[in-house]
Amino acid sequence: MHLQQTKRGSRETGGPQYYFHDLTEPVKVYLRQKGAVRVALITPYGATKSDYFAVSANHKLDTKGKPTTGNVGHDRIQQGHAGESIGEAIRFWYKLPKGDFERIDLDIEIREDIFYLTPIVYKYAKDGKKKAIERIDKPLSFTRDYMSRFWIRQLSYIEKQKPGIVSWSLNEICRIVQVHKNETRLPHIQETDILRACGPLKHLGMQLGGYVGKGYDCLTEFTFMNYPVYSIPVEIKRNSLGFTYQQKKYGKDELSRAIVLCAVHGHKQTPSHIDIIELDALCQYAKNFQLKKM
Repeated sequence: MHLQQTKRGSRETGGPQYYFHDLTEPVKVYLRQKGAVRVALITPYGATKSDYFAVSANHKLDTKGKPTTGNVGHDRIQQGHAGESIGEAIRFWYKLPKGDFERIDLDIEIREDIFYLTPIVYKYAKDGKKKAIERIDKPLSFTRDYMSRFWIRQLSYIEKQKPGIVSWSLNEICRIVQVHKNETRLPHIQETDILRACGPLKHLGMQLGGYVGKGYDCLTEFTFMNYPVYSIPVEIKRNSLGFTYQQKKYGKDELSRAIVLCAVHGHKQTPSHIDIIELDALCQYAKNFQLKKM
């Protein structure tokens, strides 16, 4: 499946448009039945909500953004209320160089009546070479069993920017997590004590928002390397076992994407779109980080 950019030379009359080509049969049938399907874009951090719509060849969007009969002749992506084309959004999130795209190859997953678009290869109109876009599974997860290379690169990047700050932050996290582990647990320790890690985590690129305790716990911002800021709901848990995922969404128009920040990770069946950040795993990584610097 891929998107083909059209109207490269006519930005003054609406800007580039993107037509679908070679859609798989399940995606094509679903789109033709619905007429229009909201799009979520997979970024380096994971999925993010967008104002884009996939629109079938025999439909168009009315003034209220609802599908109605039309005859454009192409399955395509429309901006909806977005201020830029889907190509520009992909360029923004993946920090791609300027230039008109010829095509963008992608994967599409249908989840909760939304098309989750993952760009995997792009090609510019004036460049014959196709270039792959790195795809990382669970990019914001950091547990004893799985440490995302996106996180590992971020820690190396921060250390180069501010030598010594990563070691200090990880050691502070070690101090905090000790009172939550079973063997050293402090009697009557509260789950919200984990919020003491907000200072060290901010140095590592994760800025926790205010603890609201209803729906999601903290709306949090991630800023990794030179990528744009990414906002996502975070749930605070002493042990990730306490995350039963009883709320599939935090609102009718929200994605199911979320992070669980926990002292220890014991969950055995984490949904694919939920990342886990385990403080104990960051603490254990501190030892390896020190060895790498020696």
